[in-house]
Amino acid sequence: METEASYVCGACGEEIVVPIDPSGGATQDYVEDCPVCCRANVIHVTLLDDDDVRVWAELEA
Repeated sequence: METEASYVCGACGEEIVVPIDPSGGATQDYVEDCPVCCRANVIHVTLLDDDDVRVWAELEA
C-alpha cells in the first residue's frame, strides 16, 4: 500500500503530499491547512481493496 498521496489545494492550486495511515480505516475525512496558502481543506481518503488510495480535497466551508 502507498504511504503517501497528494491532493490539489482548492484555493491556491498547489499539489500537497499527505501521509496515508491505514489504521484510520477505509474511509477518512479530516481538515488540514494548506502549507502554502494556509486555507483549510477537508481531505477525503479512501483506501480501495486493490491497495490503491484515492485522495481529494475541498475547501472548508
